[in-house]
Amino acid sequence: MIRILVASLTLLVAAMPAQAQKLSLNEISNYLNTITSAESGFTQINADGTISTGTIYIKRPGKVRFDYNPPEKALVLASAGAVYILDRKLGGQPETYPLSRTPLSIILARNVNLAKTGMVTGHGYDGTATVVTARDPEHPEYGSIQLKFTGQPVQLRQWVIDDGNGSQTTVVIGGLAKKSLPNKLFAIEPEVKKLNRN
Repeated sequence: MIRILVASLTLLVAAMPAQAQKLSLNEISNYLNTITSAESGFTQINADGTISTGTIYIKRPGKVRFDYNPPEKALVLASAGAVYILDRKLGGQPETYPLSRTPLSIILARNVNLAKTGMVTGHGYDGTATVVTARDPEHPEYGSIQLKFTGQPVQLRQWVIDDGNGSQTTVVIGGLAKKSLPNKLFAIEPEVKKLNRN
């Protein structure tokens, strides 16, 4: 009996830190709402298994820039409600689609509220990080985003975007550093002009 009690207490104590580490949806929403302007190095694992690296710039609400390191020549920008994908190798006009049709719009919103009914489809702790899976409750066909956060202090570490068609892209963040970023960094027109001059 004593052995069973000791074993039970050991399991309880072992489980306690995990429970203490799990962040609430309100804590995560509050953290995301404090990110107004930041940058970080990133590693991207593409759907085909290839790996890309670069620098990500975030300016909320609604702006993000992925600058890819060589040998890649890609640039991805989100600004003014649209996402632009520019292939600097091929040139021409960027591929464009609405930001609202991507799961990334959830964390770039003016007011992130993960407690909104139907938005979060998963919320757990994997032993090292709090994992939250979210989607647009009005348009689940646009896919979902799985976010990983560590605590003390809260930090966004990774996201996995599922495009709704079974294709996944993982982005691992090196550590977001708050930094003042100019709006012109997120403008597509200068990038297109620069490309056409080359």
